[in-house]
Amino acid sequence: MRKLILGLAITLDGYIEGPNGEYDWCFTDQDYGLNDFFTRVDAMFIGRKSYQMAQEYTDNNNGEIVPGLPAMKEYVFSETLKSIKEGAVLISNDSINEAQRIKALPGKDIWLFGGASLTHTLMEAGLVDELWMSVHPILLGDGKSLFHKYKNRMQLTLLESKTYETGLVSLRYRIDK
Repeated sequence: MRKLILGLAITLDGYIEGPNGEYDWCFTDQDYGLNDFFTRVDAMFIGRKSYQMAQEYTDNNNGEIVPGLPAMKEYVFSETLKSIKEGAVLISNDSINEAQRIKALPGKDIWLFGGASLTHTLMEAGLVDELWMSVHPILLGDGKSLFHKYKNRMQLTLLESKTYETGLVSLRYRIDK
């Protein structure tokens, strides 16, 4: 079965965006392991807010959500969107069962791109297999927190860590089940 990997940038104090939705604190001066990561995945799960933000961003940046992002199947999880871009798949109900079904399909691993609500739902359901956090050396003090209250503890096993000259630390954990 394919792994579902939450991979994203986070501040040292646990935020994925600032209080006004800003992410200008994210380092973009090098790839920070993204190119290697891209060889592992061929699909992306993305929530409505992250999808809309990404579409706005791509409109202003030559159609790229992330520089160097290869073509991959996009699954957009939303109960409110009625249409999405051509080639993407809208998951509008029964998101847990649909995520399980997609994970069981043949292919490479799946990137859980965001956002916080979708991440929380899939983690609560036990569907996320790995966390790959790019921890940026900044304290925002406020913003959108990645992790919310979970019903149960989740034990993690460190798979890999890498420190960059910029102070960014890349951490990859397996979620023990």
